[in-house]
Amino acid sequence: MNATLTAVEGLRVGHWSDPAARTGVTVILCPDEGCVASASFAGPSPGTREAALLAPEKRVERVHALVFTGGSAFGLAAADGVVRFLHERGVGHPTRMGPVPIVPAAVIYDLLVGEPVWPGPREGYAAAAAASADPVTAGAVGAGAGATAGKYRAPVPTGLGSALARWRDLSVGALAVVNPVGDVYAPDGRLLAGHGDREAWMRAEPRPGEHTTLVALATAAPLDKREARMLAGAGQAALGRVIRPSHTPWDGDAVFVLSTGRGAVAPLAALSALVQEAVCAAVTAAAG
Repeated sequence: MNATLTAVEGLRVGHWSDPAARTGVTVILCPDEGCVASASFAGPSPGTREAALLAPEKRVERVHALVFTGGSAFGLAAADGVVRFLHERGVGHPTRMGPVPIVPAAVIYDLLVGEPVWPGPREGYAAAAAASADPVTAGAVGAGAGATAGKYRAPVPTGLGSALARWRDLSVGALAVVNPVGDVYAPDGRLLAGHGDREAWMRAEPRPGEHTTLVALATAAPLDKREARMLAGAGQAALGRVIRPSHTPWDGDAVFVLSTGRGAVAPLAALSALVQEAVCAAVTAAAG
């Protein structure tokens, strides 16, 4: 049974990884018609592309893929390869000159582990070409290949995780790339990744711009951009349950919400609860 983000019908996930360099790309492909999408960005150091389009008041409502990548700002070039992949297949926002793929992207800083290289358009294209509806491969793969936690002392490897939260016929999938300055805990309080050293944290002076947790959430329930933005906020709140401390002055956490609109209308209260369950499960899976 698929208990990852690709259990949401119409979504496909692909990775490109470089184990030696400890970097990579993860691509979430939407159905050809796209997904209604919005996002929430917390902290002073997010690294993103096409983020402004996701605000509820912006005209474009649907995205055709979402890219998570290593390589800091350099890695945003991986989205160019995903745009080309979709363009070759005639997928994109309709314009008078033909479809234009809308592909938001977000990065983590992984340049201090492995080798100082980063993904580009070729690697992004390869990740898109590898995308499938199979259960999401987790661990040190794709954008999670160089992810770490506990960097207020010394980096501890984490990775990429995915999970599915269900209630009756309703479900929310999550995919998380876990790269915080803080530690990762299970909801029951067990330390999963990091040091659990409060005294060291209180004395730490982490470097800004090197710490980010990226989360993608998906549901078949129809949403408008305002509702998707509200659920992204619920996802940010959930990070505080499993990352401690979370949303620090050194993190640039980003939570994206995708709606295929292929399912039945669902109560926002139920979706919000499932969002938080899915985020916690995906983050702990990445640290497991």
